[in-house]
Order: sequence, then structure tokens, then C-alpha cells
Amino acid sequence: MTGLKTGRTHDGTKGKGALAEISLLLAAFFVSTDFVSVKYALQGLPPLVVVPLRYVVAGLMILGLLHLIRNKDSIRLTPKDLTVMAGLGLVGVTLNQAGYTVGLSLTGGSHDALIFATAPVWGLLLGIVLSIERGSRRGAMGLGFAVAGVALVVGEGLGSPEASVGGDLLVCLSSMSWGAYTVMSLPIFVRFDPLFVAGWTMLLGGLAALPFALTGLPGLSEPLSSVEWDSVSMRSWAAVLYSTVLTSGFAIAVWQANVSRLGANRVLVYMYLVTLFGLIFSILLLGEGLSVEKVAGALVILLGVYLARRARLPWLLASEGPRRTARRAHRLYYSNDQNY
Repeated sequence: MTGLKTGRTHDGTKGKGALAEISLLLAAFFVSTDFVSVKYALQGLPPLVVVPLRYVVAGLMILGLLHLIRNKDSIRLTPKDLTVMAGLGLVGVTLNQAGYTVGLSLTGGSHDALIFATAPVWGLLLGIVLSIERGSRRGAMGLGFAVAGVALVVGEGLGSPEASVGGDLLVCLSSMSWGAYTVMSLPIFVRFDPLFVAGWTMLLGGLAALPFALTGLPGLSEPLSSVEWDSVSMRSWAAVLYSTVLTSGFAIAVWQANVSRLGANRVLVYMYLVTLFGLIFSILLLGEGLSVEKVAGALVILLGVYLARRARLPWLLASEGPRRTARRAHRLYYSNDQNY
């Protein structure tokens, strides 16, 4: 058995590496075009109606697929597991997507793409606070540049008809929550398949956003009852379908699976492509302008993300491996539970 495994390792590793590369490139493309597709969806639906619609459906889609292809008895959720996944859903879906979608309804897609690129930096900061990571001078410089770049982009929104400071700040909140979600999801990968985690966090996070869809938020999102379903265009429905299946379903599942398999350091580099493509597609498809402040902000943000990613922090080191990293972080949730 050992010989058979060894004989297939070389080709298998190459095949898996190529598959991971292709899947991450596709995920980066779908996420970068999501800034445009959500803009189209918001032409017919309120922001907080879009969030549970996307993520409840995407979560059910992933969990249903796993139910079909795997033994349902092989994975069991304890009440504590369910609580942890609900918490991850609140951070990674409810808070993240509320800020992202409402923010995008107020600001430009290019602003959203640039500000959201800071997610790895906020994940770094949270890791230091939780003692999962060790701070460094390079990491501090990266954080400083990222914040300065966001300030440039937000400042550009002061005089831009296509953006608003409030929308930019909501997107910044979304970026922070996604960085936190990336860090906080590592420990649970010790026990669960990343696709299983993605499915449950999407479903629970989407359900948690449902009350806000029903009530709305004054000045930010109309309630579900205000939607005139007959007037929602096919383009809006197509945009919701695109975002649900390809961005929420496929892209986030690929991200989650590869963070677990390859480690955050190797996966976060694709955030550069999301930023670049998101900026390009927002300009080409939404007709947004490219100002000096926006270009300067983009360069400073990407420099900050690069420096933060290159900081030699324990959980980002490829030599450790993602599984070892996850086991060290596992104490966040299960350190007092002798069953794990």
C-alpha cells in the first residue's frame, strides 16, 4: 500500500496543484466581478434582502451536495460545534455581507474592490490580538500603509458622485470581518471538512441576516415587503443567481478549501487579483472613473497588504503547514473540552 501511494504521489501532487491553481484563479475572477453583479442586483432588490437570499441558498446548495456525495453519518455536529459555526457565520456572512452589500449600494464598485483588499491586514491584526501570531516591524508597516491607502480612497469619495464616505466605511467594516473570519475559521478545520464549514457558516449567517431583510434599516435598506417582485428585472435576477452560485457558492468554498489545504499565506496572494480585476471591471462595466486619489490609494493598499503578507508570522509560514497551524489555533474553541 505504501509503494502504491508513493508511486502516485508525484503525478497526484502535480494534478492537485494545477487544480488548486485553476480553481483559485476562477474564484478570484468570480469574486472580482461580484462587485459589478451585486450592483446590478441592487437595481431591483434592497441590500439586506440580497444577503439572506444569496447565502441561505448557497449554504443549502453546498450542504446538499455534500449530503449526496458523502456519508451523512461521517460528520456529526455537537451543540458546541453548531455554536462555533453560528459565530463564524455571524462574522463571516452576516456582518461581512451586510457591510459589503449595503456599502456597495452607497459607494462605487472600484472603491469596494480597493478597500476590501485590506482583509488580510485585519486578519493579521486579529491574529496578534489573539496571540495566534507574533507582531513584527514589517507587519506594522503593512498595517500602516493599508490604513493610509483606505484613507486616500475614502477621501476621494468626499468629492465623488459615485461614492460616499459612509459606504466606504461600511465596506471597511466588511473587510475587517472577512479578515477575522479567515483567522477564526482555522481552528475548526482540525475536525471538519472546509466545505462543510463553508456550507454551515453560509446557511447560519444567511439565516441570521433574515430578520434585517424583514424589517429593513431606515436610510440604508428597505424591508422585504417593499419589493415589487413584478418590476425586478431579469438582469437583477441573473446577477443574484451569478453571485449566489459562482461567488457565494463556488468561490468562497474554493477559498475555504484551499486555506485549509495550502495555508493562508499561499491563498491570500490571490487577493491582489481580486483587487485588480475588481477595479478594472468596475471601470469597464459600471463606467466608474479612475482618479489620481484612487490610483494612489490602490498602490498604497497593495503595498500594505504585500508587507503584511510577507511578515514572518507563525500561522503564515508555509513550512508549518495549515493543519499544524489550525491545531495550534484550536485552543481558541476547544481547549477546555477533553473530547477533542
